[in-house]
Amino acid sequence: MTTIAYLANEFPVAVEWYVAEEIRALRRSGFSVVPCTGKSVPRTRVPDAMRDLAQETLCVRPKSLIQFLLTLFLCIAYRRTLRDLWCRILFQGSEAWPVRLRAIAHTFMGICCAEQLRNYDVAHIHIHHGYYASWVGMTAAQILGVPFSLTLHGSDLLLNGVYLDTKLKNCAFCLTVSEFNRRHILAHFPSIPSSRVLLHRMGVAIPVVTIHSVSDARPFTVLSVGRLHPVKHHSFLIQGCFFLKEYGVSLRCLIAGEGPERRRLERLIAELGLQDTVELLGQIPQEDLARHYDEADLVALTSHSEGIPLTLMEAMARGRLVLAPSITGIPELIKDGETGFLYTKGALEEFVWRVYQIYRALSACDSVRRAARKHVIANFELESNLQILSELFEQRVGNRANEEDYEYPVLQQI
Repeated sequence: MTTIAYLANEFPVAVEWYVAEEIRALRRSGFSVVPCTGKSVPRTRVPDAMRDLAQETLCVRPKSLIQFLLTLFLCIAYRRTLRDLWCRILFQGSEAWPVRLRAIAHTFMGICCAEQLRNYDVAHIHIHHGYYASWVGMTAAQILGVPFSLTLHGSDLLLNGVYLDTKLKNCAFCLTVSEFNRRHILAHFPSIPSSRVLLHRMGVAIPVVTIHSVSDARPFTVLSVGRLHPVKHHSFLIQGCFFLKEYGVSLRCLIAGEGPERRRLERLIAELGLQDTVELLGQIPQEDLARHYDEADLVALTSHSEGIPLTLMEAMARGRLVLAPSITGIPELIKDGETGFLYTKGALEEFVWRVYQIYRALSACDSVRRAARKHVIANFELESNLQILSELFEQRVGNRANEEDYEYPVLQQI
């Protein structure tokens, strides 16, 4: 049985439930999977559905003084093995020194990770997201002499692609969630063979629902689901709510998520006098989100950068109307006026106008709701995409296929 170490920045956490689904899918395909995390998660934050995985997840940070001193010694012992990585950190590229210092720390974590994985006979390391865990996993793979792969989503590629040149050069293959991302990688890293950069769409479970309009409900309800982080640009949504109220829309806006922006958003809500209009719900368990989707007239996204958001897929699978910026891979999910609605990123006046038009035409949008659900079923269904992922790993990892000759199975082009 082939063993894969599956590494994430932080695992298990509710906002990245799909990591657990991928681990379970690989296990169903016959792989032995060792879950690993760069940051331990307090028991109170572990979702009930992932407690079994939490008990077996390895935290790759040193846990004791002895382990720390051993890892420090191994930094010297592996100096030749990691020579190219050390040269890249210290002497090459244009990264600022704070970034380089963090990479040194992540190399240290990678050594610790390798030592923890030695007893598992790991044949491959996969890292979800291109953030710091990808450098950790790459370092561990170098020490263990095994290949590694990674999945890139949105911000980890488009906003915070630190040391991606080195990660892509050294990985056996890279998965990415949209055709936009794939084209971006091939355009910005032309030395990477196209056969090594693979489209793998995410997916959501398809619930049994009856497509229905909620046009008779008042007030008009807008839902946004996402971490309270600057990249999600919730302040833009809140400003939009202010102008919609000025236009006479009876409005209710719910924002589900938690994060470092909460206090700033609370102040903005108070400054605009929207305490009775905008509500920050906090982190909502995945199983409870369905009720909020079903009560929403519109699910809105206002991010600066995204891959293809699962929240939009979930809303569309339940027959909800969606509105999002026309950026990155989002138009692969939302066809404007057919499966949802798009607006120009950062254009507040256009955003407000689109919401107002949806509000006025709500009862005439049932065909859009049905088309949205049909589109997700055809292209973004969870089990189908997990099966494709398993087939890829069986070919690329389990059977040791020549990656240059392997034709990756993908869903139909959108």
